[in-house]
Amino acid sequence: MRRIWYGMGMVLVLLGLFLPAADCLAARHAPRAETAADTGPRGKILFIPQDNRPTSGMQAAEVVRHLGYEVVMPDRDMLGGLGKDGDTEALWNWTQENARQADMAVIAADSLIYGGLVSSRKHEIPADVLRERADRLRQLHQVHPFLKLYAFVSLMRTPRSGEASGGEDPDYYISYGEKIFRYTGLMDKAEETGLQPDEQQEAAGLEQDIPAEVRKDWLERRRRNLEVTKQLMNFVREGSMDYLLVGKDDNASLSQTHRESRWLKKYGQDIPPDRFRMTAGIDEFALLLLTRAVNQRERRVPEVAVCYNEGKGGDTVPTYSDERLADTVKTDLEVAGARLQGEPSQADLILLVNTNPDGMTGEANHVREWEAAPLNNGQDRSGTAPFLQLLHSYLQTGKPVAVADVAFTNGADNALMRHLEREGMLFQLQAYSGWNTATNSIGFALGQGILACRMKRDAADALLMTRYLDDWGYQSNVRTTMAIRIEQMDDPQIYLYLGGYEQAFAEEASQLLVRFARLHLPRLERPDRLSVTFPWHRLFIAEIGLSGEDSGAERPKNEQEGRDER
Repeated sequence: MRRIWYGMGMVLVLLGLFLPAADCLAARHAPRAETAADTGPRGKILFIPQDNRPTSGMQAAEVVRHLGYEVVMPDRDMLGGLGKDGDTEALWNWTQENARQADMAVIAADSLIYGGLVSSRKHEIPADVLRERADRLRQLHQVHPFLKLYAFVSLMRTPRSGEASGGEDPDYYISYGEKIFRYTGLMDKAEETGLQPDEQQEAAGLEQDIPAEVRKDWLERRRRNLEVTKQLMNFVREGSMDYLLVGKDDNASLSQTHRESRWLKKYGQDIPPDRFRMTAGIDEFALLLLTRAVNQRERRVPEVAVCYNEGKGGDTVPTYSDERLADTVKTDLEVAGARLQGEPSQADLILLVNTNPDGMTGEANHVREWEAAPLNNGQDRSGTAPFLQLLHSYLQTGKPVAVADVAFTNGADNALMRHLEREGMLFQLQAYSGWNTATNSIGFALGQGILACRMKRDAADALLMTRYLDDWGYQSNVRTTMAIRIEQMDDPQIYLYLGGYEQAFAEEASQLLVRFARLHLPRLERPDRLSVTFPWHRLFIAEIGLSGEDSGAERPKNEQEGRDER
């Protein structure tokens, strides 16, 4: 595990990084349509997440529920997790039962076929069983031909190393992951441009270094998964599925994932782009497809203007991706059923993408002075002032603004958030996202921003509060403080699996988040009721809830202070 920080002195710096802000300034809000919450649901959506994590499941569903839709989800016990396979038979039975009353279905095929996202990387399921499970989606269409069916599936990832795999891949990846990544990257390059003599020699050496049984297991599972994905693409061809989205999970420009994506692109070149897409990412797909389902039901095509920070901007190729941000944004807009608008004044929503001018995407927990990477220590960087200027200029137009905060991976930009807090702009935004990878953040900001334009102000603010608690409070600050605690214990594996320390760490994380909320999110009622738990028994995946409730952040105070409903 990479060492995160040094020095216990940084603990106090983290939690006292910003001065408590004054009361938020009164915000300008454009008029918005009322939701249908008071007149019954606008429609019923059957939703199967890819696993039991809160962000890709419950939090995605909450966005659509705030718009007035009924979203039904299976019990979390049926879903997969880090060390738990989902119950594919129970999920299929649940799907058949609940599809009868649903208007739309957004389904993670990984859950129905493999038992979840992580299970798709480790399974030992025979090919014929996989084909039978995949065929259930075609059967679903046959039985319910008027059910709009939107599905997404992951293309197996290729982590850069065993450390980067985080225990979510076969055990041998810890020892051979770095070599597997390099070897398959060379195979990818060999097919695209050919290898130089020294690269050919390196590839031959790596093939010898990686045990034959490891290579066979790794590539054979991928081959089976690839055939399943082609089967799903065939369902789209024959009209048994309305839309299929394939995600290149934790990807790189030269890797086995990128290699397979080229094969699938060729295989699906005859499928219309309004029926099939493949793009970087995976965890944001649920919300993007929920947004698409809503837009198509309401026969809307929102227009979104996109503006990047100065410097490389849209040409940034972020960590865990093999494509430019501008390409990801373009595809995500199409997936969500929206359209790119070149003139911001004509747009329904303006998406601002916070990038570093040099195109680097650092880690949200990074503050080490001796490494050449952006530091997330709350101090202004070269891109801070120009992005704030961009944000000010668009907020002044009165147009709804969403922020995709991707200057850092796996958390919010502390410098940006410090300014948003001090200048009272936190709740002037339409939507915000800064969690996990850059592609995850962009997709979530887009989906939430598009739908929040049709919500009441208090609903949009409740969703913002969830993101601020998770992406800013926990991921960029509390989690880093906890990582320092782990470093002192001289056992870095605790970061990946908390084991017997989980309860104590959950209590400490809860206390730190309560303190953070009191300092930086005074609009939150009863911050003392906040709690942090770890559904995957690891520090990176946290669920933020309220005492006595299952999950979700508390709604902010309904302060008027000059705030009109949108």
